[in-house]
Amino acid sequence: MTRSDARHIAVHMIFSLGFGTEKVDTVLEQELNKERFHELSEELGLYGQYPNAKQETYIRNLVKGVFVHGPELDEYIAKYAVGWSFERIPRMAAAIMRTAMYEILYLPEVPNAAAINAAVELCKEYEPKEVVSFVNGILGTFVRTEFQDTPPKPEKTTEEE
Repeated sequence: MTRSDARHIAVHMIFSLGFGTEKVDTVLEQELNKERFHELSEELGLYGQYPNAKQETYIRNLVKGVFVHGPELDEYIAKYAVGWSFERIPRMAAAIMRTAMYEILYLPEVPNAAAINAAVELCKEYEPKEVVSFVNGILGTFVRTEFQDTPPKPEKTTEEE
């Protein structure tokens, strides 16, 4: 399993947290186990392989981090979503942007460009082109504006881990 696959799985969980009243630990317990992966693998090839320990930790940290920092991340999205109310943003696009912003803000090992690129590629699977462009624009403006005086994170050569 690649980091991209682990991120994709985390986004599914982050998306599902936006619908209910479930606590993050409950969602992780229900969704991040071998039985659930087996069930989902019949519909989605993404779940064909259970994550190794490092990938599982990454998924857990990403889902918990986005959940804990959700209000902050949503404020950034609303700030840069010029002309769009937060309610108008598709839920999957919001989950993808929250994930990318969390990686940019709190995971120094993930280069900003890699987080944005991963978000755009993931968004292409779920949203129409105009939403993909919107997400790319928000994330690019977020990085340029919020980190204009900060040296960029070092670029990583591969997404595979």
